[in-house]
Formats: sequence, C-alpha cells, structure tokens
Amino acid sequence: MPCDDKSITYADAGVDIDAGNALVERIKPAARKTKRSGVLSGLGGFGALFDLKDAGFKDPILVSATDGVGTKLKIAIDTGHVDTVGVDLVAMCVNDLICQGAEPLFFLDYFATGRLSVDHASTVVEGIAEGCLQANCALIGGETAEMPGMYADGDFDLAGFAVGAMERGQDLPKHIGEGDVLLGMASNGVHSNGYSLVRKVVEKSGLNWQDQSPFGTKTLGSKTLGEELLTPTRIYVKSIISALKKGGVKGLAHITGGGLTENIPRVLPENFGAEIDLNSWDLPPVFKWLSSIAHLEQDELLKTFNAGIGLVVVVEKSQVSEIKSLLEEHGETVYEIGHVTKGAGITYKGALL
Repeated sequence: MPCDDKSITYADAGVDIDAGNALVERIKPAARKTKRSGVLSGLGGFGALFDLKDAGFKDPILVSATDGVGTKLKIAIDTGHVDTVGVDLVAMCVNDLICQGAEPLFFLDYFATGRLSVDHASTVVEGIAEGCLQANCALIGGETAEMPGMYADGDFDLAGFAVGAMERGQDLPKHIGEGDVLLGMASNGVHSNGYSLVRKVVEKSGLNWQDQSPFGTKTLGSKTLGEELLTPTRIYVKSIISALKKGGVKGLAHITGGGLTENIPRVLPENFGAEIDLNSWDLPPVFKWLSSIAHLEQDELLKTFNAGIGLVVVVEKSQVSEIKSLLEEHGETVYEIGHVTKGAGITYKGALL
C-alpha cells in the first residue's frame, strides 16, 4: 500500500500560528489605550495582573460577569460591518456589573473563527477596546481560537468576561420599598437581545441589509437597514458610577433578554412588584417597525426587547430630581417610568403600540 510520507504542518491543517502572533501585535496599541489604574501587566503573558489597591479599593468585593453578542453577530458577518460588535460585547458584561454596584475594572475576550484574518479580527478587537474605553475598563487579555471545520468561512463568535469591584457593603440592590421610583434610561435601539426575531422580521419584510432603513431618518447619506440594526449597545457605566458615588441609588436593572417584564423583578424584594406607565416615553421607531411587520402584541414586545429603555434605576422618591439631573448631565435621556408596589409582578398602564 503506497505511503505518502510528506510532512504535514499545523498550517496544512488550517491553523496559522503566524497570523495569530501578527494579530496580537496589531491589537496591542488598542489595548494600551484602555490601560487604567491597577493594571500591572496586559497582553502577551500567560495571565494578566491587576492591583486592586492601586485602583483605590480598601476592602473590595470582586464581581464578575460573562456574556456574548448573540445572533446580532450574524448581521455583522453578512454585512461586513464588524467594527461595533466589540462594543456590544463589552456593554453586555459591564452593564451587568454596575447593576450589582460594581465598578468595571478589566475585560477579557474570546474570539473564535474558522480561518483567521488579521485585518478582520483586529477590527473586531479594536471595537472591544472602544467599548472598554467607554467603560473605563482595561482590555487586559483574551484568546484567539482558529478552529477550521468548526466555523464556516467568514464566520466567527465572540464571548467576553469582565471583572469589577466594590467596597464591602456597597452591593445592590438594597432597601428597596413601596413607593420608590423607577427611572428609565434610554437605549440606543435594539442593543443585543432579540436578534433571532429581528432577523426573522427582516426576512418577512423582504428587505436586504443594504436597503435604506425603513425607520431611520430619510436624509442624504442615511443609514442602511443593516447599519441601523448594528447600532451598538449603550454603555451606562460612567453615568451610573457618578450616580452611585452621589448616593441614593437603591437598585439597577439591565434590560436585556426578557425585557422590562422579566428584568425589573430581578432587583425587587420578595412580594414586591412595579407599576409602569407606558405613556411616559415614546417607543423608538425601530420597535414600531419590528412590531408592525411581525404583528407583535404589546406583551410580546415588552418581554422580548428593551422597548427603548436600556437600564432602570430604582431611587427613593425624594431623590428623583437630583439623580435624574445628574444622569442627564452625563448625556443620558431619562424618564420617570413608574414606581415600586406591594405584591409581586409588573403591572403596565397606558400603551406603547
């Protein structure tokens, strides 16, 4: 039986170690821009070091969060616009951290693909670095996995892991009671949840990603449908950290999968609920369009999407004006959307649709 004794390399198997090394060198400048107090070492080693004392903590409690971007990645892949999904990745993790009362400190990413393109991957990681800058969070390490046979050509996946800290005793939620007010902070759009339904709705509409957005502003140079739906998740870290330092915040809910209906109860004490006035803010155009094409019932909309509210802040009634003004000074759009009630569950009044 003939024997082929030609040497087979790792590159022959589809893994390019040189490309991986080139990617690390390419992204080092972006990672360096995210350096903050506490970072002792970053990319290149077997692990990254962080000094909590140097970051200003005296008796810290560590808080961690991990997440991904979901099927929003598919739109990025199909359109070739991969520069902002890294912001989404960071946002999904750091917005969760602040809901516990923690300040995000450092971030690690996992990028997996079938065939590594240095240009493509560096664009994605530079987006991650931009998200870290917005959150004052250091991009301190990560992993690039080239896995031929696992992913189709051009496909990739992202996951992220963030670590934050808070001083002992400052964890949230805390002391929430009847009559406390819910402040809703405006979202940037769909953020990073519900995209399996979004993609199905776009398919039903007959539109392509390159078509002009049916819900955006119709002006010269207006965005395509794909570009509108890739608007990155808003990062609320800096404004919320300011509010936490001011005092008066009792709880925070990141409005992700499950919408307002399922995420607000996560911060409420047992046997407490909330009444929300749906007339207190306007439903953004993207959700009106999705609802009209899919014939969504209001209940389905409110438990699938953020419906225009990306983060909910629970505050004592006497401090509403002060906290609202502070958040607005940091560039947030804030609505008084409801209050805490006795009795479990979320009650809605008014209508979004």
